[in-house]
Amino acid sequence: MRRRRLCIIPCGSRKIWDSDRQAVGSYEAQYVYTGALHRKCQAYARAHFEHWCILSAKHGFLFKHDIVPENYNVRFGTNHPQLVTISELRQQAVEKKIDQAAEIVMLGGKKFRKLLPFIFTSEGQVFNFPLSDCAGIGYMLQRLDGVIENNSEMKPILLDGDKLV
Repeated sequence: MRRRRLCIIPCGSRKIWDSDRQAVGSYEAQYVYTGALHRKCQAYARAHFEHWCILSAKHGFLFKHDIVPENYNVRFGTNHPQLVTISELRQQAVEKKIDQAAEIVMLGGKKFRKLLPFIFTSEGQVFNFPLSDCAGIGYMLQRLDGVIENNSEMKPILLDGDKLV
């Protein structure tokens, strides 16, 4: 069955192990990432999407109950040896049954524009990047604050090929 909409949120560099010195061991992904942007993206995704996941540069696609075993520091746009590959992300998307979503909403910035079309390749998929026109994280946080407070959805910013429309 084809899922109509999928929201993907970025993981973030700040994690529970950084902010809570008593935190040890594994945690569910929904509790791992503690940065302001991630927390607001997760609140937005929970409010507006039945299907959402976290995109980690090390672990790939994580559902909220997936386990993150330990702290790490891997970012997209680097050559880190533990960086998840496009091939691994494609495989995960199939295994987790998120590859057939009709609309994929990415709550990350510009660096995700070129990444997602290589992972999700089904005919007719629409990519929506509603935060990609923000000049920085502060503007992203402001936009998220506004839509969360008003319980409204963000205006879509769609990708057609390599161009935003």
